Amino acid sequence: MGKFPEADAEIVKVKICLRCKARNPITAKKCRKCGSTYFRPKRKERKVGK
Repeated sequence: MGKFPEADAEIVKVKICLRCKARNPITAKKCRKCGSTYFRPKRKERKVGK
């Protein structure tokens, strides 16, 4: 992704709420904004467009 692998490792330690798209810590059990329990992990690589 970027120039610094240490920074990249920290950036992907995030869960994204599927309901409100808020960023939450990897240890979160519920969303800090909306209280939802539905998460996805942050993508490791960027999506490549056409």
